[in-house]
Amino acid sequence: MLMTGHTHDLAAVTALAGAVIIAPPSKLTLATALVALLANLIGGIAPDIDQPTAPFWRNLPVMRIFGRFTGRLLGGHRFLTHSLLGVALLAFLAKLLLEFLAPIMTGIDRELVWWAFIIGLLSHLLMDTFTKEGVPWLLPLPFKFGLPPFRALRLTTGKAVETLVVFPGLLVLNIVLCWLYYQPLLSFLRHGLR
Repeated sequence: MLMTGHTHDLAAVTALAGAVIIAPPSKLTLATALVALLANLIGGIAPDIDQPTAPFWRNLPVMRIFGRFTGRLLGGHRFLTHSLLGVALLAFLAKLLLEFLAPIMTGIDRELVWWAFIIGLLSHLLMDTFTKEGVPWLLPLPFKFGLPPFRALRLTTGKAVETLVVFPGLLVLNIVLCWLYYQPLLSFLRHGLR
């Protein structure tokens, strides 16, 4: 099973916030910030394109058919897109898409947008590593990795631990990050965001 979409969204934003705190961009436009946040959220759910019921395909019946085809093409759920090889492939495709969109992305730092997408991708794989099924990080090696190493101690999607511990824990972590880094964030928003 996969983590719920809301948990992946919050994990992606948390990872992005951590990355911004560790290595704040020297300058950032509001347009870049908004597009980077969108790219981060897309990256946070992108590995699940291999599943027809994923958020990518869920809302349109025609898209579910495309989702089934994509799932088969990618080897099924938690195969290619849930590995470092899949991250490299999705990163390459995202880079191509950003280059294609360059003419309409004037004033937007495409490199920051790309990194926000990658952070979302990696947060997805990390969160799925804590689930019962684990993640084939080193595909084509046929091993799925999970934390903790004992499957019985890992999370089950949508159950009490995810909904009552993991999701609220991520919320609290975001609040703590904002509280600890309030002054630098405020200064950045005043001077760094143009």
